[in-house]
Amino acid sequence: MLDQLKQWDRELFVYLNGLGIEEYDNFWIWFTQIRHWIPLYILFFFLFFLAFHKKKAIYSSVFLLLSWVATFGLTSLTKHLVSRMRPNNNPDINQIIRILQEPTNFSFFSGHTSSAFVLATFVILVLRKTYKWIWLLYIWAIMLSLSRIFVGVHYPGDLFVGGLVGVIMAWIFYKIYLKYEYRFY
Repeated sequence: MLDQLKQWDRELFVYLNGLGIEEYDNFWIWFTQIRHWIPLYILFFFLFFLAFHKKKAIYSSVFLLLSWVATFGLTSLTKHLVSRMRPNNNPDINQIIRILQEPTNFSFFSGHTSSAFVLATFVILVLRKTYKWIWLLYIWAIMLSLSRIFVGVHYPGDLFVGGLVGVIMAWIFYKIYLKYEYRFY
């Protein structure tokens, strides 16, 4: 059964990766680079300070960072335990796919996706009552995830699990955040 899931994952990856259009390659290469999103990350903290008084904004910021650090650690640990080869390094398919980046570490699960979803979900949970539009952050998280297929470095299963892990980790940290939030009123 696991072999069948892996085969479907590879086939779906090859199909989705093949949908890439050469004219958009530079866009996806740019979009997938974390450093280009630093202004967005700064905006997250800025929104906390707009929505809350200083102590609660700092508290929210600390929990956002903690949720990301824990997710990053879990992602790194899982990648080394599972040791799944990235599509761009897989000799069975790397001659038939579009490769725009060539990382050499492991694939399962996507760190870009888990990071994007933990950040987006935590910010949404904390700020959803203050900013009704905050749900739009999921568009960024989904696009960042999809960019990983278009640049040739992650299977769809890597993205699905990464997104799920990010959402679950954000929810766990949000529950802990709520438990001690009363101290900042």
